[in-house]
Amino acid sequence: MTKENPSLNLQADWSYDPAPQSIEHVTLKDSYDLFINGKFRPSINGSYRNSINPATEKTLSKVAEAGSEDIESAVKAARQAYEGPWGQMPAAERGKFLFRIARMIQERSRELAIIESMDGGKPIRESRDIDIPLAAAHFFYYAGWSDKLDYAFPGRQAKSIGVAGQIIPWNFPLLMAAWKIAPALAAGNTLVLKPAETTPLTALILADILREAGLPPGVVNIVTGDGDVGKQLVRHPGIDKIAFTGSTVVGKEIMRALAGKSRRFTLELGGKAANIIFADAAIDQAIEGIVNSIFFNQGHVCCAGSRLFVEESVAQEVTQKLRERMETLIVGDPLDKNTDIGAINSIDQLKRIEAYVEIGKQEGGDLYQSNCVLPDTGYWHAPTLFSNVSQSHRIVQEEIFGPVLAVQTFRTVDEVIEKANNTPYGLSGGVWTDKGAKIFKVTRNIRAGVIWANTFNKFDPSSPFGGYKESGMGREGGVEGLLPYLTLQTNTQ
Repeated sequence: MTKENPSLNLQADWSYDPAPQSIEHVTLKDSYDLFINGKFRPSINGSYRNSINPATEKTLSKVAEAGSEDIESAVKAARQAYEGPWGQMPAAERGKFLFRIARMIQERSRELAIIESMDGGKPIRESRDIDIPLAAAHFFYYAGWSDKLDYAFPGRQAKSIGVAGQIIPWNFPLLMAAWKIAPALAAGNTLVLKPAETTPLTALILADILREAGLPPGVVNIVTGDGDVGKQLVRHPGIDKIAFTGSTVVGKEIMRALAGKSRRFTLELGGKAANIIFADAAIDQAIEGIVNSIFFNQGHVCCAGSRLFVEESVAQEVTQKLRERMETLIVGDPLDKNTDIGAINSIDQLKRIEAYVEIGKQEGGDLYQSNCVLPDTGYWHAPTLFSNVSQSHRIVQEEIFGPVLAVQTFRTVDEVIEKANNTPYGLSGGVWTDKGAKIFKVTRNIRAGVIWANTFNKFDPSSPFGGYKESGMGREGGVEGLLPYLTLQTNTQ
């Protein structure tokens, strides 16, 4: 007689054992100073700001607040380096520095990943497996371009433009720093970088790596502080080019400040990406793509798939499976390797997300949130889904920048294209189907800079990234990411 196999109870009360990342080998200084002309130095005004761990609300370190005199010193140092050793250095030699920096980032990758998660709140798995490797990859990629600029643009001669001012956001601190710094250096420019005020630590660790790599003083300068530091950097007459990644509101302010001036600028701004699921898609694969598109990095992603469009015939199936998958997501300690969704970056951002959830309820949307238990300390928000929403709802039109998804249905390809384009933004999008013809029709007609097919949130340093409409102007990544840092002169010989 054979025994019957016991049934598998998927609803059993079980959980993962904690898998905390050790932080014993990571040492943070009590305070960090500005990095100007190859040295760390305190701000002239002596002001410091606390950098807070959003998961614990504890202070990690104090970070200097730059003033106008500090910015002046940083721009002056960058100009001297550009006119001196860096500007006169052979391109192949500049490339060697970028290769060296990339390798050193890899050598310190575990330390950088831990600090990134502590300072920003993102899960260690994402910092370890995505953010830090991609940062190193950008330096490797642009290192290879350094000595090829003479051949990259036939009939034209590539020249550097001078001193760049770069302002980066808090959602991908080290990756955004690499995204900005690597092409600027490869093109032969020098720069002043301003990290986000809530996540400055990995940029300052990078400054230490640059110093150890032997980068000439003044080539990269890092000034920390709030938005006023960024404003001063944008308006400084010694800056030849501004590169900004951040909100659309601030991007518009930068455009107004630079209107009528000869300075170049690139803006990578907000988004409200449409993630489109057709009935012929591999539904289970699409569910994972939806989760990755909106809950990756707590939704703190400019290209997050925050609008989900599902073909009407499979809407009920997709919604049900998505809810079941949301229940499996682990919200908690960013340094636990089991964690899927970490802490919201700051109390201000948490209040913004909560305000939009209330708006969604007031507008008549049907709210669903996973039954996860949120920690008592820190800034947290449960994965959230809104159905029964329309194109006019604010949660559909406005960027929330959090783990909040708005779901709509459609019947035809033309209908979903029209709905997807009905937003002020045009940064990214996604399409899920097994029909190549649908993929090509959607990608040709949606006004977005990046559209993924049967995947989402995949990045590569060789691929250009940027948006249309209020999502910005210019491109970063790939050879296109070099162009804003170059002047192309017609070769008359």
